[in-house]
Amino acid sequence: MNRVTDPVLLEVVRYRLESIVEEMQWSLIRGSFSPVVKEALDASCSLFDADGTVIAQSRSNPSHLGSLVFSVRSILAQYPVAAMEDGDVYIMNDPYLGGTHLPDIALVMPLVVDGRVVAMSASMAHQVDVGGIMAGSVPTHATEIFHEGLRLPALRLAYRGVIDDGLLRLIRQNVRLPDTLQGDLNAQLAAGKIALRRLAETGVRYGWPQLTGLFAELLDRSEAMTRQALAALPAGTYHYVDFLDNDGIDLDRRIRIEVAVTLDGKGNVAFDFEGTSPQVRGPLNIVPSGVHSAAFYGVRAITDPAIPTNGGCFRPVTVKLPPRSLVNPDAPAPVNGRTPVMKRIASCIVGALAQVLPERFPAASAASVLVLAFGGEWPREPGRADATAAAAPPPPGRRFVVTDLINGGSGAALGHDGIDGIATDMTNGMSLAAEVLELEAPIRLLRCAIRPDSGGIGRFRGGCGLEREYLVLHGPVSISHRGERHYAQAPGLAGGGDGALATSEILRADGRIETVPSKGMLVLQAGDRLRVFTPGGGGYGPAAERSAEAMAEDLRSGKVGAGTR
Repeated sequence: MNRVTDPVLLEVVRYRLESIVEEMQWSLIRGSFSPVVKEALDASCSLFDADGTVIAQSRSNPSHLGSLVFSVRSILAQYPVAAMEDGDVYIMNDPYLGGTHLPDIALVMPLVVDGRVVAMSASMAHQVDVGGIMAGSVPTHATEIFHEGLRLPALRLAYRGVIDDGLLRLIRQNVRLPDTLQGDLNAQLAAGKIALRRLAETGVRYGWPQLTGLFAELLDRSEAMTRQALAALPAGTYHYVDFLDNDGIDLDRRIRIEVAVTLDGKGNVAFDFEGTSPQVRGPLNIVPSGVHSAAFYGVRAITDPAIPTNGGCFRPVTVKLPPRSLVNPDAPAPVNGRTPVMKRIASCIVGALAQVLPERFPAASAASVLVLAFGGEWPREPGRADATAAAAPPPPGRRFVVTDLINGGSGAALGHDGIDGIATDMTNGMSLAAEVLELEAPIRLLRCAIRPDSGGIGRFRGGCGLEREYLVLHGPVSISHRGERHYAQAPGLAGGGDGALATSEILRADGRIETVPSKGMLVLQAGDRLRVFTPGGGGYGPAAERSAEAMAEDLRSGKVGAGTR
């Protein structure tokens, strides 16, 4: 391997790698079948060197990007690069073997040049359903991972370019929408092939000895820049505690997350989760790959955003996880609800440093994404002969499974208000457009709006949450409702007010109103409506210091003064 230090060439190759992984990302998005990928953007892509170190990441979902590091490690442990062939494809999703949660399926493809692996492409996409006890595979009442769907250890999906038909048929047999899942897998395959083609072109242009040397130099440079940025932060140990609402089973039991962030002043950072709750019965547990993802995100959030993101950024990081805890559970504990834990861990990391550097970091964001997984069947298609229906029960209608993601507000910071209804802290998913939802399910979106008075007050106002209202046109529809911040508000900073709590309710067709807990399994019939209100971000600075112009704009826009909910 030839080490290259020419700064111009390094930048050219760095941007080339980033362009490859972005092309890979958007190829996956545009080629996918399910709305959760093609509309909500719940997918991510990375490039790795032959040792399994990430060399470039797409601008996508940090919860995927960090977990892909562990998925690739798991695959390499089972299939060493020396045994890989051109055209091989590897698949896995098992959280306890390096995955994140079961709907997130990773595909890894090696680039073989002159008989040896020189790089790999990897992608992760949230499949709309991988089986389990509820449509969407995110049951909030799961008590073991076997309730959550199909577990795939590291397996070879294709050998020398030929798909393993038996494995593919096994996967299809265990999911509710096999054609949709296979369509998304094909999109991942196509994106991976595009990335390998572009990498091969780059290798021809620069020569593989020089290019692999550039990979190593880019990793070392990002490590040095990250250590320099960490060393510039005040040395010490900083603690932060926050609470999740519940685990979906014990609804009155709050879940404690505690993190101690230690900066040694020499460019190293350690995250210690001693004091975090023991593992829980419900699916809010999170495996170590997810915790490391949150730690990696936290490092990028507290260092210079101009640093190229690759495996070098993560070399200064150590993570301590107490055994049999929320952040390091024993199998077969359920883990499908790990997203709110990831987001809150990332928020705690930033919050720990915001206590000592409030001028640099924002107030707490909602750090929550409400996940709604709808499942059911379309009504029987019109035109079918009534005589046929009378002779035998009508065949079931076409099955649907669709997932919607609804974000809250971000925290305010010195100099600017928070942002309304935006993904923060580990995720970047988008809500489905009304047209998309209504094409995918017999559900009508009646309302989508910014939620007034939900951002924390302050010199700078926290971002507002969102309101969405769904009308069921044909039932029954099962809904996995996984939310957060129904009990613990996003705290303000430097005297700012807290963001509003989340709330959800069902308006039954007969006029009854039912309060929905933050996590629960719901069944709605035709005419029933679900109304959700997501939390706001914390405010920054005393409200008395907010300018008259800003307050007037708050009132004009309707973000303040409409009455809280």
